[in-house]
Amino acid sequence: MGPPGRWMAGISERELSGIMRESVAVKRSTEPARKSSADDVVRSFVKSVDNGKRFDKPYRYWLIRDCLPSDTVDDVITLPFEAPSLDGISGKRELHNHTRKYFDVDNRKQFPVCEAAAQAFQDKRVTSHIEKVFGTNLKGTYLRIEFAQDIDGFWLEPHTDLGVKAFTLLLYLSKDPSHHELGTDIYDGDKRHFGRSPFASNAAMIFVPSNNTYHGFEKRPIKGVRTSLIINYVTNEWRAREQLSFPEAPIL
Repeated sequence: MGPPGRWMAGISERELSGIMRESVAVKRSTEPARKSSADDVVRSFVKSVDNGKRFDKPYRYWLIRDCLPSDTVDDVITLPFEAPSLDGISGKRELHNHTRKYFDVDNRKQFPVCEAAAQAFQDKRVTSHIEKVFGTNLKGTYLRIEFAQDIDGFWLEPHTDLGVKAFTLLLYLSKDPSHHELGTDIYDGDKRHFGRSPFASNAAMIFVPSNNTYHGFEKRPIKGVRTSLIINYVTNEWRAREQLSFPEAPIL
């Protein structure tokens, strides 16, 4: 026998050390990965805004990247909501109100990623930064986050969002390489096509609605599902309270 501790049940210290390392590695690999919290979403979004790029024609808008933590993007994309059929009708999202999905009170309770995202965009650190950078007033508005799933045949006529929306964030999510041409179409004040925002997963287009912020989606082929989040802050006049993340809690 060797010195005390040299052997254990016929196993050398080197062998025992290797077994222990493998055991730790197996334990770590089987532990569920930590999910990004609302704080993580706040930090990610604020940083993306600070690194964004502003454009002034045909109206003022911003393009930002890396909006959310990568695991948050993945968890949103894999939410168990089936892309609804268009039934041959498109042009306005309101035509399919009965099939639209939101990060509403029920979905916040059921899906942690909906709760984390909603809490982040309700957070004062985010709303104050939005007001400062984009020059809008969110006081008294309500958070509305729509989970949009657009399929082939989808299109949107040019519209401004002016009225009860104080802020619009169009956050692209799907990762299909063929979706790079599926960005938001941008129009001038006469509704003439001006350009198109780039579509990339976890990138976004932002604008403050006014009488000339025409945007839409020209009909073109969509392979699979074009997934995005439409994040708005809406005024108290918004009638569909069931769509809101916090219907009883306006932005302060």
